[in-house]
Amino acid sequence: MNKPLLMMAAGGTGGHMFPAQALAEAMLSRGWRVRLSTDARGARYTGGFPHSTEITEVSSATFARGGLAAKAMVAPRIAVGVMSAARQMLRDRPDVVVGFGGYPSIPALGAAVLLGRPRMIHEQNGVLGRVNQLFSTRVSCVACGVWPTDLPDGSNGLHVGNPVRKAVLDRAGASYIPPGDYPMSVLVMGGSQGARILSDVVPDAVAALPDDMRRHLRISHQARPEDLDRVTARYAELGIDADVQPFFQDVPRRMSEAQLVISRAGASSIADLTVIGRPSILIPFAAAAGDHQTANARGLVDAGAAILIPESALDVTSLSAQMATVLGNPDAALHMSQAALDAGLPDATERLVAAVTELAERTD
Repeated sequence: MNKPLLMMAAGGTGGHMFPAQALAEAMLSRGWRVRLSTDARGARYTGGFPHSTEITEVSSATFARGGLAAKAMVAPRIAVGVMSAARQMLRDRPDVVVGFGGYPSIPALGAAVLLGRPRMIHEQNGVLGRVNQLFSTRVSCVACGVWPTDLPDGSNGLHVGNPVRKAVLDRAGASYIPPGDYPMSVLVMGGSQGARILSDVVPDAVAALPDDMRRHLRISHQARPEDLDRVTARYAELGIDADVQPFFQDVPRRMSEAQLVISRAGASSIADLTVIGRPSILIPFAAAAGDHQTANARGLVDAGAAILIPESALDVTSLSAQMATVLGNPDAALHMSQAALDAGLPDATERLVAAVTELAERTD
């Protein structure tokens, strides 16, 4: 008997790709075939996918970038992509199509709508992205990573949480060592591309900490490639043991070893924080569509697991003060780590798997 086929489509950011990777791992272990459709940016994240995942790279087109000529070509390119995906679907007949957002998910979802194939989407953030907004009423289910998620009338929302990769689950609930008079680790994450504002502010905020606190710190700092040299030099000037890289392949390990995480509030970062259980200072990306990163952060902040600093209020003084609050109060930091765990849904992958398999069975 042929194995059932899951077709996944995801855009080129970690926020889209990491939940797709988690679903791929789970469905392959259950005997499904899994095919992923993504673009060149998304392909950078496929190194962690199981080797048996079939990966198809599609040409991406977005209205958000380029001049008038480029924008004029978007619709024709999308149409070509949809027709190409439709031809493939007629041949392979996927049992379920799942979109994770981003423009590269349009061809597969568009073809699924055109051919009436079983389909659903997963939205990582508390506000629907543009592509998921477009398809939300044209799919059987919108599996939501954050609850509540603002959904349009006519869509069917289901709270599943944000699936995390096996490497994160392997560190789930890792013992937390509260800050103290010994080496302490701080993890600084700026999202998939790094964040210039964190590179501008964090090193000087560390410099403003009390001497007896600063001398114990070890920093893992994710920075844009063009910022690496100056950030590395600043930490060296301060005498701080710092590892500055554009992308950490071992975020789960670094997070599990951290006393404090300073991060954007992307959906995957929030999910990792709640599964591993770490105190955090969250600085939502101010230009995020619909201010969805603030929506993502709200649950952790309300639970007492995170401190929120709006980007407009972020400066050396405010960040240094909040870092000192966490690192100088072991009991409070321990409470924050437990509160993060309590806010998590470590079974999010199983919830999403159940939704996928139910959709497949319903449409047999």
